[in-house]
Amino acid sequence: MAAPAEAVLRLEQLRKSYNIGQPTETEVLHGISLTVGHQDFAALVGPSGSGKSTLLNLLGLLDQPTSGELYLLGQATRTMDDATRTALRGSRIGFVFQFHHLIQAFSAIDNVLMPLMLAHGKPDDEARERARSLLAEVGLEQFADKKPGELSGGQQQRVAIARALVTRPALLLADEPTGNLDTRTAASVFELFRKFNRQYGCAVLVVTHDPRLSAVCDRTIALVDGRIVENQDS
Repeated sequence: MAAPAEAVLRLEQLRKSYNIGQPTETEVLHGISLTVGHQDFAALVGPSGSGKSTLLNLLGLLDQPTSGELYLLGQATRTMDDATRTALRGSRIGFVFQFHHLIQAFSAIDNVLMPLMLAHGKPDDEARERARSLLAEVGLEQFADKKPGELSGGQQQRVAIARALVTRPALLLADEPTGNLDTRTAASVFELFRKFNRQYGCAVLVVTHDPRLSAVCDRTIALVDGRIVENQDS
C-alpha cells in the first residue's frame, strides 16, 4: 500500500538490527511507525544511544531496515536496488550536518552545485543560476567565488544549507546543524530552515540535543531505547 499523497515520509514498523544471526545480534530500533508531511517542521530528540543516528540513516536512505517499510513520496524503498535508492536520495533528500563537509578546493558556488554535478554532470547555466540564487537567499551572493577556508563557520554552514536545497528536495534532514555555531548564528540558520519549509513546502526534520531548538519546532518526536515515546505538536 502506497503512502498517502500528503506524506513525504511514512514509516511502518521499521526495525533495525545489527550482527544478525550472531550471538551479539542487537535490535536498535523496535517497530518505528511515523508520518512526516510536507509542511512539517519537526525535532527528533532523545538521549545518546536512543537510536537517533540509526533512524536518521534509515530516513536518509543511507541504510536499510531489517524489516518494515519506509515510503518516500509514496515509493516503497526497502527492496530498492542501490542505484535507484541513490538516485532517489540525491534528488529528493537534502542533508545538513554539524560539520559542513565542504570541499576545500571548490568555491562556494561549486560546493552548492555538487549534488547537481553528481546527478547530471557539468552544470548548465540554469543550474548555476539556481545555485547563485540560493546563495543570495542565504545572504552569501557576494561570497560565491570564495573558498570555504575564506568563510566563517556560520557562512560555511549557510553554504551547506544552500547545497542541501539546490535539488529542491522534499525532505531536509539536519543532524545537529547548529552544534558548532554561536547562539546568534544558530538562530539565523534555524530561520533559514523555517523560510524554506514555508516557501517550498520542504519538510524539515532536525536532530538536536538543544532544547531551545526543539522547543521552537512545530513538532517533537522523542526516541528512547529505539522506540518513539513522544510524537506531538508543540
